Amino acid sequence: MGLYFWIDLIKLTANYWGMDRFIALADPTRRRIVEMLGEAPLGAGEITARFSISAPAISQHLKVLKEAGLVSVEVRGQRRIYRLDPAGLDAFDAWVRKVRGFWGARLDGLEQELEKPVSGEGEA
Repeated sequence: MGLYFWIDLIKLTANYWGMDRFIALADPTRRRIVEMLGEAPLGAGEITARFSISAPAISQHLKVLKEAGLVSVEVRGQRRIYRLDPAGLDAFDAWVRKVRGFWGARLDGLEQELEKPVSGEGEA
């Protein structure tokens, strides 16, 4: 029961703060699933077969990834085929680029300040 409550708490926090993609990728199992889907779309059973945890646990991980917009699912008869969702990955990438731009400009400014000679330096 505690594990399910924890997962629900994570999902609520993710939706509240708008950081659901980051929280979804905080879990190593979900990161591995995303890496696997980066190679090729896979059925739920194929994903489950690559882990030593239960099918319901993998299903919960897939649900979190889907709700975070990182994967999409296509139903083919009785099978569910999962693949990475380009829109979710683009949104994630846009945030990373924004943060990199923020820090890049500030680090450049810091470098320029550090290269300025200090008054009185070298005087004896």
